[in-house]
Amino acid sequence: MERLQKVIAKAGIASRRKSEVLIQEGKVTVNGQTVTELGTKVGPNDRIEVNGIPVEREEPVYFLFYKPTGVISAASDDKGRTVVTDYFPMIKERIFPVGRLDYNTSGAILLTNDGEFANLMMHPKHKIEKVYIAKVKGTPTKETIRKLEKGVHLEDGKTAPAKVKVLSADRAKNTAILELTIHEGRNRQVRRMLEQVGHPVEKLKRERYSFLELKGLTTGEFRPLTPKEVKQLRALAVT
Repeated sequence: MERLQKVIAKAGIASRRKSEVLIQEGKVTVNGQTVTELGTKVGPNDRIEVNGIPVEREEPVYFLFYKPTGVISAASDDKGRTVVTDYFPMIKERIFPVGRLDYNTSGAILLTNDGEFANLMMHPKHKIEKVYIAKVKGTPTKETIRKLEKGVHLEDGKTAPAKVKVLSADRAKNTAILELTIHEGRNRQVRRMLEQVGHPVEKLKRERYSFLELKGLTTGEFRPLTPKEVKQLRALAVT
């Protein structure tokens, strides 16, 4: 038996908190009866509907995917462009990406059908770290690195502090390779941060998602997460 709001969240319909609101507003039925009590528990054979639409429950699945560049981080695209779920034709569950990597960025992204897990990973308060490798124009000075580490003012507010390392610099080509660790997930955040400090990105890859690395995967490949890895990610999100 599981709490009703948890089942709704796992189905990817809404976050746990939004699911609670839907229940309290009388928009959820169990076996044809409207339920407004948040403590209600349901079993696998109970029929749940939200706004009259049946909730389809699946076994939760979790994948680490090495997203290529030129692929959209979405479950579908109305313009017919390639999306991350196109790489999972054999997976019967209705999976979706956890957050996003922009079109021209490659690297680690999670996909799941567990809405509650996805919300845990994406909420900035949980501070799940993401590590990026960026090839940029120019070589940042120590002062520029400090600016990035303290937070950069963007049009949607100041970024949280980042960890930044200069891995290498090519004086002849006037480029550098940086490693940046952030825990926010704003749209095109790393690119905008580096552009703001005068070092536009030429190439960008998300090297690591929390402790999950791309070792053993090439672009376009994926692997399922182990139960231990899922448990570790959940533990990181609630600490």
